[in-house]
Amino acid sequence: MTPFETESYHSQLQGWPTSGKHIMAHYDDESIVVYQAYNPAIADFAVTNQRFGGPFSFSRMSWIKSNFLWMMYRCGWATKENQERVLAVRISRTGFDQLLHQAVHSAFLVSAYPDKDTWQDLVGRGDVRLQWDPDHDPYGAPQQRRAIQLGLRRSMLAAYATDWIIAISDITGFVHDQRTHVQKRNLDKLQLPLEREYSMPPSEARNRLFAN
Repeated sequence: MTPFETESYHSQLQGWPTSGKHIMAHYDDESIVVYQAYNPAIADFAVTNQRFGGPFSFSRMSWIKSNFLWMMYRCGWATKENQERVLAVRISRTGFDQLLHQAVHSAFLVSAYPDKDTWQDLVGRGDVRLQWDPDHDPYGAPQQRRAIQLGLRRSMLAAYATDWIIAISDITGFVHDQRTHVQKRNLDKLQLPLEREYSMPPSEARNRLFAN
């Protein structure tokens, strides 16, 4: 049993944007699913306690991804060292929206900030780092579409790791099952979490987030 609705890769691919910056995610009116991959000790604690703690480090930046295939590229379909266990973390949309509104780009972007000094000040004070990376297909090939990942630290990491969590599910078994289809190059059988574009209402934060 997966903690999300699934649909075939080929079916979803027809409706996904092919280029540009897009927050693709599985979500409903109240919550959104983000993904992280960890070693067994961190994953076991998180699933058992339904929060992060124990061997989880609150002193380091922790990155979350809303796009399943980007996570699969990053963790090698749960085969990379210390990323053998994939977690689907369902958090409140209220919390996720806070992250989006506070996000600061990892690199200076002239269209998003008045000047480099302002950006550097925001980076130093901010607790949410933003990166737009190439999305990837099931085989790991980069796409023209950009996928979001958010780096959390300090107060925002604490809020994410404890306060905003609705449920933490270990989906490693699901990942292994789907990796088999990829290995056999049988994408007709590949099932993914049902993802659609997550939109933000017009705002200064949205303009900054999606600046080119």
